[in-house]
Amino acid sequence: METPSREQILGEIQRFMKELFELEADRVTPEARLIEDLELDSLDAIDLAVKVEEQIGTSFDEQKIRSLRTIDDVVSALQELIANKNNPPAPPAEPAATES
Repeated sequence: METPSREQILGEIQRFMKELFELEADRVTPEARLIEDLELDSLDAIDLAVKVEEQIGTSFDEQKIRSLRTIDDVVSALQELIANKNNPPAPPAEPAATES
């Protein structure tokens, strides 16, 4: 599965925002600020994170959630989360056995 485009992710976020907070898509633009423009609070951010986690099957880092300020920040964080889920880092190499 390839990582969705920014436009696809934005569309999903717009859908979630309508479903969770009754916000119309034309308000949920990349430059919209979560608190100042969309009037979300910390509990709303958690609700959004839970909805996203349910959809993509992986979790946000709590510190990452706290750093999100705009819809564009959310899009970027989701794109990174999905990319990392699709391409997990390789496990560390095991040390070579030594002869005794």
